[in-house]
Amino acid sequence: MKAVDRMRTLRAFVVKELRHILRDRQTLTILLLLPLSQVVLFGFAIRTDIREIRLAMVAPVADAATHALRARFEGSDRFTLVPVPPSTAAIDALFRRGAIDVALVIEPGLADHLADGTPARLQLIVDASNPNSGATMGTYATAVLAGWQATLPGTARPVRIDQQVRMRFNPTLESVNLFVPGLIALILTLVSAMMTAISLSREKERGTMEILLVSPLRPWQIIVGKVAPYLLLAFANVVTALLAAWLIFDVPFRGSLVLLLAASTLYALVCLAIGVFVAARTSSQLTAMMGALLGTMLPSTLLSGLIFPIASLPLPLQVVSNVIPARWFIVVVRGVMLKGAGVVHVWHELAILTAMLLVLLVAATRSFKARLA
Repeated sequence: MKAVDRMRTLRAFVVKELRHILRDRQTLTILLLLPLSQVVLFGFAIRTDIREIRLAMVAPVADAATHALRARFEGSDRFTLVPVPPSTAAIDALFRRGAIDVALVIEPGLADHLADGTPARLQLIVDASNPNSGATMGTYATAVLAGWQATLPGTARPVRIDQQVRMRFNPTLESVNLFVPGLIALILTLVSAMMTAISLSREKERGTMEILLVSPLRPWQIIVGKVAPYLLLAFANVVTALLAAWLIFDVPFRGSLVLLLAASTLYALVCLAIGVFVAARTSSQLTAMMGALLGTMLPSTLLSGLIFPIASLPLPLQVVSNVIPARWFIVVVRGVMLKGAGVVHVWHELAILTAMLLVLLVAATRSFKARLA
């Protein structure tokens, strides 16, 4: 065969393959969207600076010096002051609920201490359940305090400030305490959502789904039968992950095991519903796998607060993160494991996950029935 003929054959083969790709609209769309979404998500999500740090300033006596210090934090573009009663009694609950990131406790008579030169004690308490964020927030707050101290008027005696920084929940700033609880969310997402989507799509590709449809089983029974083993597998994965966290990584567990397992089961059900929905909307295993990867794994990794603080994301991505189930589940896992949070502290996140489950179940069931009809 001549070289020209070989080139014509090769060109015809390339054109045939190109047309094949163009005909598969679902795969083509995902192949085009996946790199773009990765660029956008990684570009915006991978940031180490933190903004909108929620600060609770506890000052039993609001004197002039306290007002000046409050104004200093309010003038910073990194802190948002959370109104709290002038007592330390509510701080612990606020930390466990995740309502504040930093607390600054000022002893009474700050202005008098500054005037007479006696040490003025300030205690800075930082939520260090995320050690990277905790260290950064502590540095930001210390910098604001240093700036405020530099503006104090001179007195006959030098100004003395006894500043104490306390890292709450993770005093040694162990990074493993951050990632191990968050990895439970990723494991459940992988097993429940991705594997369910691939499994159901495989049945559709092989044509065995039609065999099931002519059986006495109803559609909802088929779905339940398909996803139930993955629910058990997800539960087993949570148990093994917790055992590894305790025995290997020595991650503290301060909350209720029953609450954590119940929350994990709820989150696994949410992921299973996502997997069924993805399978109903796709026509092949490859498309289902990529759809699950694009719709669950990437957002769960980058936009859930697993690695990077949500407050560091641009506002549009912060809004998007609200519809990512992993965002709320990670708050529950870290709250229960590291902070000893109870139902009263995480009921808001559990309610959101429950609402997501109901919506996804309705959407998945309707989509699956429509595809089977």
